[in-house]
Amino acid sequence: MAAAGEVGEAGYARYSYRLRVSSTAQLALLSEWDRGRWVWNQCVAESRAAHTAGEKCGFVPLAKMLTGWRSKHEWLRQGGCMPQQQTIRDFTKAHSKALKDVKTGLPMRRRAGMPQFKKKDLASLTLNYTRRGFRLKDGRLHLGGGIRLTVVWSRDLPADPSSVRIYQDNLGHWYASFVVQAEGQPLPETGGAIGIDWGVKETATTTSDAHDLRHPEHGKKTAGKVARYQRMMARRRPKPGRAASKGYRTAKRLAAKAHKKIARQRQDTARKWAKRVVTEFDQIAVEDFRPRFLAKSTMARKAADAAISATKHELINMARKHARDLRLVNPAHTTMDCGRCGARAKHALPLSERTYTCTACGAVSPRDKNSARVMLVRAGLNPAGVDRGRPDGPPVRRAA
Repeated sequence: MAAAGEVGEAGYARYSYRLRVSSTAQLALLSEWDRGRWVWNQCVAESRAAHTAGEKCGFVPLAKMLTGWRSKHEWLRQGGCMPQQQTIRDFTKAHSKALKDVKTGLPMRRRAGMPQFKKKDLASLTLNYTRRGFRLKDGRLHLGGGIRLTVVWSRDLPADPSSVRIYQDNLGHWYASFVVQAEGQPLPETGGAIGIDWGVKETATTTSDAHDLRHPEHGKKTAGKVARYQRMMARRRPKPGRAASKGYRTAKRLAAKAHKKIARQRQDTARKWAKRVVTEFDQIAVEDFRPRFLAKSTMARKAADAAISATKHELINMARKHARDLRLVNPAHTTMDCGRCGARAKHALPLSERTYTCTACGAVSPRDKNSARVMLVRAGLNPAGVDRGRPDGPPVRRAA
């Protein structure tokens, strides 16, 4: 099964395909992953030692160390050099991002953590290959080290890929994610603009009633089935130091399969809604909402089921793909400003108050509808009837 092309910021897109992996190829992939995980853990140890000594530890010194590690360990030389080098690149990228967040003084909750040791049973299996490490021949994917994989070509690649990522999900299914040059697909202009406010009761409230996205409640509909599988796991949970029984493994797989279906339903709903929005509107003002804080509130379960972050990501990706003007608006005080006259209330509305009443112009509207209209005003896409917007409003940034 192929996922939709995910367009990146640098003009590249990802195309994912299911893989048919033989037992021999699977054993080779798992061996490559064990070597890559060992290289990653060595990089973590070396970076910590360098930090203690007050030295820098970048890609160049780690790449030199890899040469020494391969000459010292024969089992490491049996694997391909390409995925091991890519492991070092991934590590240095993650390490640099963490140091940058510390240097810029980002709050702890928004920082990227320092790279940690990868445990065999907990780490996600991922292998990265650049163009010199793989080739496509007769519809099959050939990796370095003589690994041959059968790709389920649900659709053609639009261009030659520059890299590929091989990964395995929690159900044991294998996938190949190719990176290709993105091809823009501009849609006809409509001259319309829309403001979008995120919420929990409704995932997205817009200035157009026909484009509101109601909470699909995919997780709530499957909660009973997931709870039953989790109870099965609890009854069959192995004692420490003992291997899991067949019943436990079966229950664990059923639970993972149910969670996978929920995730795919959420993604499908978000993509269909995002495609409808970008098809009918040229300019989109979106609340730059980060719902992480909701995980610590009483609305955590419902907010997670709403999948606001996934829906926002799909909308940004779809707007970039179809060359739409999408602007991310800072959400500060959006529930206090009036979408009609721009006046700001003296006090924040409690969450239980779902109707906004402006004391300046007397406008009355649903709270989320007013916030969606504020998004348009702040983004400079003033809808008909708006005389002015607050000059001291938070900044707006373009996402596509």
